Amino acid sequence: MKLNKTLFLLITLGISIFILNGCGQRDKAKQITIVGSTAMQPLVEKIAESYQLKHQDISINVQGGGSGTGLSQVQQGAVNIGNSDVFAQQQEGIQADKLIDNKVAVVGIAPVVNKKVSVENLSMNQLQKIFTGEIKNWKTVGGPDQKIVVINRAQGSGIRKSFERVVLQDKKATNAQEQDSNGTVQKIVDATPGSISYLSFSYLNNQVKPLMINEKKPNRQNVIKNHWKIWSYEHVYIKKDSNPVTVAFVNYMMSKRVQKNYIPKLGFISINEMEYELLPNNQVVHK
Repeated sequence: MKLNKTLFLLITLGISIFILNGCGQRDKAKQITIVGSTAMQPLVEKIAESYQLKHQDISINVQGGGSGTGLSQVQQGAVNIGNSDVFAQQQEGIQADKLIDNKVAVVGIAPVVNKKVSVENLSMNQLQKIFTGEIKNWKTVGGPDQKIVVINRAQGSGIRKSFERVVLQDKKATNAQEQDSNGTVQKIVDATPGSISYLSFSYLNNQVKPLMINEKKPNRQNVIKNHWKIWSYEHVYIKKDSNPVTVAFVNYMMSKRVQKNYIPKLGFISINEMEYELLPNNQVVHK
């Protein structure tokens, strides 16, 4: 009799563990973890919020960390989605053919200065010379006799790669302090006299002053027509064997509702509006 009771308890315990494990697996399947570009983070967070209103059984966790981190973690299978400001082909150590690229939006990138810097416009050549360290004082470009403080983005930042692709081209960036997020850069430029850096359009506000380049303003219409040259795609990368829950959320991000409403409201540009296309080899061609 004691043996039967022991057997009954073991069977009951085994069934309970099986059920709990099954529930854990189901719960995990309904969790989406997203890591990567800090430029994309506010956009993806808002889209995730709206998606979860109609899919309350889905849990979406959005984190920053930079494009390089997003790409490496989605490739490793550590996260479901990797957000990136650059093509996977351009990131060392990433096997782009193992991932699916979804171009969700376009991000414009603008040089920004401390509000007390009187300069309003730079030529592309002047901007290049500032970020390579050749120009060190604002008086050289028509501003006050004040040292230029360059604030760069961290290595692995997609925004940095996109900025240097257009502005620095093959030249080496000057040694400068580096920051890993748009929000941190925004605060430091606001607090540092004579400073210059660059931000995605969605982070432009009255804390910093965006500069014109070659008399062109950093705005949506100029990006669409490629009059403003510093822009890139906002990529959402997933693995080819991604689960249906992840695929459904990515499809929502690409939907007309999101492209028409959320993307422009949050300072980004819909893929559908662009008159030009950026290729993985960095060529920009008319559609």
